[in-house]
Amino acid sequence: MKNNRWVYTPKEISVKRGVAYGLTDLMGGGWNNIVSGVIFAYLTLSVGLNPAMAGAITGVARIFDAIFSLIFGTVTDGFYKTKLGKNYGRRHFWMLIGLIGFAVSFMAFWVPATAIFGPGHDFIYYLVVYTLTEIFVGMILIPWETLPTEMTKDYTKRTILSGSRMFISATGTSLVFFILAILQSLPSAEAKKNAYLFAGILWTVLFVAAIFISYRLTWERPLTKEFIAELNARPKLTVSQYIKETLHDYGQTFRNSAFRKHLTIYIFSFTGKDFYATLLPTFIIVCLGMAPNTPWVLNALAVFGILSTLLAAKLMISHGPRFLYSLSYTGTLLAMLSYGLIYFLHVKNPMTVLVITTIVYQMSRGILEFTPWNVFPFIPDVDHIMTRDDKAGTYAAVMTFFRKSTGALATWLAGVVLEALGYVSTAAKQQPGVTDKVALLFMIAPMILVAVALVVSWGFKLDRQTHKILQNEIKRLEDGGDKKDVAPEALEVAEELTGHPYEELWPVQTYEESHARAKIF
Repeated sequence: MKNNRWVYTPKEISVKRGVAYGLTDLMGGGWNNIVSGVIFAYLTLSVGLNPAMAGAITGVARIFDAIFSLIFGTVTDGFYKTKLGKNYGRRHFWMLIGLIGFAVSFMAFWVPATAIFGPGHDFIYYLVVYTLTEIFVGMILIPWETLPTEMTKDYTKRTILSGSRMFISATGTSLVFFILAILQSLPSAEAKKNAYLFAGILWTVLFVAAIFISYRLTWERPLTKEFIAELNARPKLTVSQYIKETLHDYGQTFRNSAFRKHLTIYIFSFTGKDFYATLLPTFIIVCLGMAPNTPWVLNALAVFGILSTLLAAKLMISHGPRFLYSLSYTGTLLAMLSYGLIYFLHVKNPMTVLVITTIVYQMSRGILEFTPWNVFPFIPDVDHIMTRDDKAGTYAAVMTFFRKSTGALATWLAGVVLEALGYVSTAAKQQPGVTDKVALLFMIAPMILVAVALVVSWGFKLDRQTHKILQNEIKRLEDGGDKKDVAPEALEVAEELTGHPYEELWPVQTYEESHARAKIF
């Protein structure tokens, strides 16, 4: 079979190509911040749902989507056995399908439910449309996240791809809030009334264009004769056998010590960020009594996250991820403490202090988002020396599953706790003491979560140097080298990253055993 399609044609990886790859995260970064920072405010302050119901919409939908994502990663790993997968790419085919679905469902979310079904259907409408949107987003992001591993094995080139991605993600975050802040600041009463709808239209156009460019200018692993032989060696499974094998694969990822630490850091830090984004509008508008567009003006300062991402791209190579984690999480903790002091010290005319605090937070957030996904492309290499397998899609699916599950829990829990504290979204004035409790929740919840991530990051050892040592050892073994001849440094790094004795690594397998992860295709 001749692979002459663009989807299987490797090209030189330059900064321009890195930007083309990273454009999908204009939606990825923007969408995650819409979910955590806009939707809860939209459903409570604009639609009028109580906080528990608003949290339930994002919570329930993300749990369904997390289950979908858990299965979908392995689906993309095996999809090249189908005619569609061979012709259009196991990753790229699903990116295109997801793009079409996302364009429709995301636009529909911002259309008022009452305009379509009349009053009384708000909860069901937003739950269904939001769930579909989450599924389509996963259909795009899961295969896309594996592309750095597909496109190159070089650390620096992967850093170009991942670094460009994080830079664009920060841009997407800033654009989301900037657009909404501008629309809510317009003098026209009609524009303010429809600000979320107009913002949704603009967001959809931007995201769809960005994803399509990324889809068209990236590629995946060529279907060589060896690769086809590998695929043909995998027997078909029944659905029940497939599910069993899939769950086994996902469980096996936790044997990877580097991945366990990486996932813990990722989940705790991002969930802390979710609490911040979900509760910020309520804190600013209800606790501090500021104008309705103030949260979006402050969030538009996410542009400073772009600057910190540029810095992080250099520091990632020179100082490694542990340094970036410490820098980011320390800044986040200081910012959250500052927000709390602004409220409890009753700072008058706090806008200047809020701007400075938010800039510190946004610069820290830029690094927080940049670092885990810059590390991720190297995690499957740690697995490779453990299993001699290629499971980039599986690892991406596990990360997405836990990210969405904890993100769903954070938003849902925030809504439930707000209601338990006595917060009423439609009330002109809250009962005495409620705003104090809301402010404490806003400050303390992110601080605890980020502090856990900080402590775990101190023991994370995967960086440029250790990855190079690992890659050299893998190459030596692939070239027929004897495990008995391992260099002391390579042995130490391999055992540190995998968490297993070297004797258990690079297992001896028959050809059939090494390709036992069969699919149902």
